Amino acid sequence: MSRLTDLLLCLPSYLLPHHALSRLVYRAARARQPWLGQALIKALIHAYRVDLSEAAEPDPRAYPDFASFFTRALRDGIRPLAGDARTLVSPADGALSAHGAIDGDRLLQAKGRSYTVAELLGGDFGLAEAFTGGQFCTVYLAPRDYHRVHMPLDGTLRSMTHVPGRLFSVQGATARGIDRLYARNERLVCVFDTAHGPLAVVLVGALLVSSISTVWAGEINPYGRRRALWRETYPPTGAGSVSLARGAELGQFAMGSTVIMLLPPGDFAWEDGLHEGARLRYGHGLGAWSPDGGAASP
Repeated sequence: MSRLTDLLLCLPSYLLPHHALSRLVYRAARARQPWLGQALIKALIHAYRVDLSEAAEPDPRAYPDFASFFTRALRDGIRPLAGDARTLVSPADGALSAHGAIDGDRLLQAKGRSYTVAELLGGDFGLAEAFTGGQFCTVYLAPRDYHRVHMPLDGTLRSMTHVPGRLFSVQGATARGIDRLYARNERLVCVFDTAHGPLAVVLVGALLVSSISTVWAGEINPYGRRRALWRETYPPTGAGSVSLARGAELGQFAMGSTVIMLLPPGDFAWEDGLHEGARLRYGHGLGAWSPDGGAASP
């Protein structure tokens, strides 16, 4: 597909009332009228060929509304974690959009387009320095995918930052056609301390993604309302601390979107065979630190 075609496909995105549409979808997805919820569920299953064989509740009629179906849980034990504690695992089901080394302070968005770590992190230049020269990974969640996000490593939460922004679609054409897409959209930046240094897990909102939530704070931005940038910090131990094991649930999207991980510089190697568009399942091994790699500086 040519760059001109991508640009033409992206033009309507600039004109759409992103947040108003997301608020409308938020309400419709939680409507408890059985006829509406079941109609939306059936439409999604048909349009995207949703596989329910791995769901904890495989009967679509058991869900009280569309939102509960969209954020459905998986059966216990259906996704074993690859490797050991040194292995970085995929935080979500989806397609691998991009991965590799952070070029100085810039991440690849798509061919010919990039953005800075500081932009993605809401302008926190001090935090961005910890990831300069490190690694990154971008996973796109399509509507057919399982929509809960899990920990890629054992970690203790250091901070959570909500960054307001637009809600452009994050599908292939917009990723190729809209500059700094992930740094312009609303997002939630979760920073963890790990045995290998700081880890950032960024949940990026998108058109019709009317809710992002975490297991420790619940729903972050109900109804897609615009809010000023805000940050919460967390103690490493004691009351109020949040520690999550590798593979534990971190949060969820109410609709499909994107997860971006940032890793610090260190003795880390990606798995062979990873490529753009590769299908991932949460728990899939993405790479690992060497046994004597040590922890990177925070």
